[in-house]
Amino acid sequence: MKTHQDTQSVTRYADMFAAMGAEPRLRIMQLLLTAHPQGLIVGDIQEELEIPASTLSHHLDKLKNEELVNVRREGTFLWYAANTEALQEIINFLYAECCTRNKAIEPSELVAIRQAPGCGPERKSK
Repeated sequence: MKTHQDTQSVTRYADMFAAMGAEPRLRIMQLLLTAHPQGLIVGDIQEELEIPASTLSHHLDKLKNEELVNVRREGTFLWYAANTEALQEIINFLYAECCTRNKAIEPSELVAIRQAPGCGPERKSK
């Protein structure tokens, strides 16, 4: 039997997935994860992804509203960083559904997911 807590969690995760469901916002999340934990200033995000300032602001607000990014101010700069705790919640939610309750995917298969290029030990530092 579903509880009110379950319904709230599913609604929250659906909103988080919807926020990341737009291609520019998913690209922003990818970029912020590459800069974790320090994050990036808005200008660097804009330059890297070639998104106009007003559009970028809209996307960052959507991600912030769903608690997928954290923002901190340092002087005149706003630093955005991926909220890895929120991302971990989403992963745990999916993991519980696919790998523990009905074994749709064996847990060992998740570990075997290929690593994205540039994320391994061979990654060069700048």
